[in-house]
Amino acid sequence: MPVCLSAGILAATLATNAFTLAWTHSIEKVRWEEDWRVENAALRIVAARIRGSGAGMEPPPDARLRNGVWQYRPDLPPLESVTLRHSPYAGEYEICIDAMCRPLSERLPGLAAEAVVKIRPCAALTATDR
Repeated sequence: MPVCLSAGILAATLATNAFTLAWTHSIEKVRWEEDWRVENAALRIVAARIRGSGAGMEPPPDARLRNGVWQYRPDLPPLESVTLRHSPYAGEYEICIDAMCRPLSERLPGLAAEAVVKIRPCAALTATDR
């Protein structure tokens, strides 16, 4: 099932059922990555990585340090959607598919400088989301 992105009237479909959401912490300049997959019309986080640590961004107790990267699996139930805040005051999110990362603004051309972006399985869209 493909993944849909939306922000106001903007929308895009990603022909994948798995992606990595990545960003750089705005203060500590440390990269975070989360691997997501579509399961039963919901999003499930299957792994996460933090490429360092710092104030307010300590890895969870079950994280393991491998080659300088904290790796762990968040204990979250499947989610209907993931909501992101796109802002010029923080680094831009990237969505990676098959290790090819592109900024969110490239995946949603015309994205406003400040916007709320929803990521969800396309089948989970309602009439008001289209």
